[in-house]
Amino acid sequence: MNAPHDLLDVDHLLTDEERAIRDTARRFAQDKLAPHVAEWAETGELPARDIAKQMGGAGLLGMHLEGYGCAGVGPTAYGLASIELEAIDSGLRSLFSVQGSLAMYSIHAYGSEDQKQQWLPGMAAGDYVGAFGLTEPDHGSNPNGMRTRAKRDGDDWVLNGAKMWITNGSVADVVVVWAQTDDGIRGFVVPTDTPGFSGRAIKHKMSMRASVTSELTFEDMRLPGSALLPGAEGLRGPLGALNEARFGIVFGTTGAARSCLETAIDYATTRTQFDKPIGAFQLTQGKLADMSVAHGTALLLSVHLGRLKEAGLLKPAQVSAGKLNNTRVALEIARTARTILGANGISGEYSVMRHANNLESVLTYEGTAEIHQLTIGRELTGLSAFA
Repeated sequence: MNAPHDLLDVDHLLTDEERAIRDTARRFAQDKLAPHVAEWAETGELPARDIAKQMGGAGLLGMHLEGYGCAGVGPTAYGLASIELEAIDSGLRSLFSVQGSLAMYSIHAYGSEDQKQQWLPGMAAGDYVGAFGLTEPDHGSNPNGMRTRAKRDGDDWVLNGAKMWITNGSVADVVVVWAQTDDGIRGFVVPTDTPGFSGRAIKHKMSMRASVTSELTFEDMRLPGSALLPGAEGLRGPLGALNEARFGIVFGTTGAARSCLETAIDYATTRTQFDKPIGAFQLTQGKLADMSVAHGTALLLSVHLGRLKEAGLLKPAQVSAGKLNNTRVALEIARTARTILGANGISGEYSVMRHANNLESVLTYEGTAEIHQLTIGRELTGLSAFA
C-alpha cells in the first residue's frame, strides 16, 4: 500500500539514487530540525548559522552544483531535498534555497574562478552563510527600477543603497548584491565585514518566523574591482538565479502540503465525534480526497519539470507554471487541513497553521502569483503585459 501522502505512487517514478538522497534529507530534517522548529517559530529566533553548518555537514548546501565541495546531484534529487526541508518549515527550506540556489548559484554561474575558490567551498560546508540582495524597499516585482547604485572610483566600486526582505541577510558572511551601474545592472560579491555594510533583522513577522529576514544598507561601501561578477550583465543574472530558486520552490511547497495532509489524515482517523472518527464522515473524506489528489498532481508536475530540467529543456514559463500552481495548491491544502482540525488547527501543537502562514509568504516571494500569471500569459500570447 502506498503511503497516505503518495496516493498516485509518484515514488515509483524516482531512481534508486534519488530515493536514497531523499531519504537522507528526510532523516536529517526529522532528526535535526523537526524537534526544534515549533520553538523557533514561536520565539521568532532561528540559529541560522548553526543550521547552515549542519546542512553543510549533511551535504545539502549547493548540492545541485558541480565542484568546489558541492555534491553535484541532479535537479530532481535537489527538488526532493527541498520537499523534505519544507515539510518541516518553509523558512528552513528558504535558508537552504537562498544559500544554494541564489547566493552560491550566482557565484558558480557568473563568478570569476577566484570568487568561486574563495567562497563556494566554505559555503558548501556551511562555514559561510550567503544572502542575495535584489529586492528593495520600493522595488520588488520591478527589479529594473532598483535604486542601489555602484559607481566606479578608480579601480574600485563605491556601493550605496538598501535591500529589503533579504533571507539570511543580517547573519550572512557574504551577499550577492545587484546594483545599477553606468553599464546597467551588475552583480557584486560583498563580504559583510566591509565598512559601510549594515544588516537589521526584521521583527514582528506573522509568517516565516523560523527564518532570518533582514533589511540591508550600503553606505559608501568601497569594493575592489574583483568584487564584480564578470559573467552577469543586466537582469539576466539575477533572473537566472531566481529561476533556480523557483524550481526548488515548485518541489518544496509540496512538502508543506504533505505535512498538512498527513496531519489531517492522522487527526481525522483518531479524533472522535458522535461516537466515531471524524474521518468516517462524508464531508471529511471529501476534503481528504481533494487534498490528496491536489498534492499528488502537484508532485507529479514537480517531477515532470525536474525531468525537463535534466534534459536541458525547461523554460522559465514552465517554472512559473509550477511555482504558481504548487504554491496555490499547498496553501489551499493547508487551509482545508485547518478546517479538519477545527479549533486545534490554530494550535502550535500542530504544524498546519504555521505552514499556512508561511505559504502566504511563499505565494509572494521570488515572483508574486500575478507576476507568474503574466509570465505565462506572455508565453501563450507573445504579448508582454509588463510595462
